[in-house]
Formats: sequence, structure tokens, C-alpha cells
Amino acid sequence: MIPIRNVYYLLLYAWGHFKSAEVRDVGADKSPDLPNLLAKVLNEGTHRLLRRGLDRGYVVATEETRSPRGKLRLDVMTKQQTLLRGTAVCDVDELTPNILHNQILKASLTSLANCSDVMAKMRHELQLTAQRMTGVSPVRLSAAVFHRVQLSRNTSQYSFLMRVCELVFYGLLPDEQGTGAKFRNILKDETRMEALFEEFLRNFYRSELKGYSANSEIMPWLAEAVDEADLTFLPIMKTDMTLRSGARTIVVDAKYYKEVLAGGRYDPKVRSAHLYQLSVYLTHVKQREPKQEVSGLLLYPTGSQSLRLTYRLIDTPVTVATVNLAAEWPEIHTELLELVRHLETSFSH
Repeated sequence: MIPIRNVYYLLLYAWGHFKSAEVRDVGADKSPDLPNLLAKVLNEGTHRLLRRGLDRGYVVATEETRSPRGKLRLDVMTKQQTLLRGTAVCDVDELTPNILHNQILKASLTSLANCSDVMAKMRHELQLTAQRMTGVSPVRLSAAVFHRVQLSRNTSQYSFLMRVCELVFYGLLPDEQGTGAKFRNILKDETRMEALFEEFLRNFYRSELKGYSANSEIMPWLAEAVDEADLTFLPIMKTDMTLRSGARTIVVDAKYYKEVLAGGRYDPKVRSAHLYQLSVYLTHVKQREPKQEVSGLLLYPTGSQSLRLTYRLIDTPVTVATVNLAAEWPEIHTELLELVRHLETSFSH
């Protein structure tokens, strides 16, 4: 079981909102579960925005007026014969807080306020916060609406909250009565949590591992074909993370599985598909970068099981390991950095 405070740290790192010297205490230890943590984070984040003033943007409004301003809509005026009434129809740019990222924020607050898994006191606070967003109309949330959000450097304070809103959207399900919502256990969603775990690792190592870059990389296949068109059918080969430092390249494949090893208790084995995939990555890297010292890491998060297996495959150091996300955060921090140091020393063997 991953403690809620550690889930909070995962989110902060994954969404680029972590500052090593300072972690804002939102009462994660007092939040019994993920929906209450997200509710508290979203509520406090919105309070901070309200104190400094919600972002505003220009929205085109069409109005019929006796005092023309903005852009005349002659097509509408002709069709509706407004000149007979002594009025004009104009498109006017209005500066308003009723813009998409505020609409998403208000809709998410309202959705969580209707979630029965959120404590009653917090639901009441969410409702009050949503009411304070005067002049903002909640938008109907959908997967597509989050892709329409465009933030600038001046509105970067919204980026973390938009990710929280998106997680809330994917987590909420209508309850049996159809009048409210229940929160799906996202921590058991291996697909979504694997993506979150990968994003967390990249940003963690970018922030904490000095001298290394950490990026997901697309590698071209070392393949030929009689008909070059056949090459377009090859799947994309993309690493979860490639760590680079000088002459060293470490390919990391991150997996989020409840059971780390296959074969059960009596015949535990490293999952073959995972090891094959990492081996293909390493083969291509070694071929394309013959002067680099290359190694591989197959990494799983776990709440209990500890694993550190070291091999030399295709003449390349490979480690299969777990990181215990149930531990105290300083221990997780140390364990992740020590894994890289372990791979560094394996070059000399």
C-alpha cells in the first residue's frame, strides 16, 4: 500500500511541480485516501489563485447596441434588420475570467463536491470555493477539453492544477443512484499508473541526478527491407527513459505491475517480455553508440517486495530492481539515486 503522502510526491514530481528545497504541506498525512488528497490540493490551489486574482482573457461577445463598438456584424444586421430598430450588432472583445482553464477548475471542484468518497466537510469547502469563482461558468469535462488548454509562462501556476483536474476526471464514476459520483481506485489502474510512474522517474532524475539528462527517446530500427515501404509497418521503439552522462548511457524500462515476478511463489522468474524489450533497446543503443558505456535498468515500484538482480546480458550490465514506494520519502529518494550509482560501478566489472 503506497502512503498518500508518497502519492502526493509522485504527482508533484511527475507534473513538474516539485522544488527540492520546499514542499508545500497540504495535509497529505491527514488525507485518508486519494480523492480526499486531490480535493485538498485542488481546493488550496484554487484559494491561492483567488488571492492573486484569477487569470483573465479576451472572449468575443456578440451584442446588439445603440452605441456601436468593436467589429460590426453587417451580415447579422442585414438578416435581422436591426437598423430599423436603431441598433447595430457588434463583436466585442471582453476581458473576462470565464476562460477555459478557469472553467475546468470550477467544474472539477463541483464534481469533487458531489463525490461521496470525499469527506463531508471537504465537500462543503469545495462548494464554497467554486461559488467564489464568480463570472466563471463550469464547462462539461471530457478528455478532449483538456487538450484544448493553452497556458503561457504567465499562467504556469495553472499547469499542476490542470493535471489534478484531469486525474479527477478520469477517476470519477457516477454512483448507482446517478445523483453523485464515486472515485475509482486509480492506484490499481496499471496502465495509468505506469504512465505516471514513468513521468515521475524522468522528472525525479532530471531534478535530483546531477550530471545526467533524462528523456524518453525514439530509436530508429536497425532494419532493412527489399521494399522500403515495409519499414513503415515497424512499431515505434521508444524508451521509457534514457539517462545520459558523458560516455555513459543507461536505458531504463519502467513497469507498474502488482506482481513484479512471473511464475508465482514457487518458481519466480523475471518477466520474459520485459527482459526481451529491454534487450532490444540495449542492442540498438550499443550498435549505434559503440563508444558509449551502456547499461540497462528494469525498474518496478512496489509496496513491499524488494528485488535487486544483476546480470550481464549481451555483454551489457543489466539490473532488475524494485523501489519501495511504501518507505519514507527520504529512503525512496536515496534508493533511486543509489540504483544509478550501482549501474555506474557495474561498468568496471
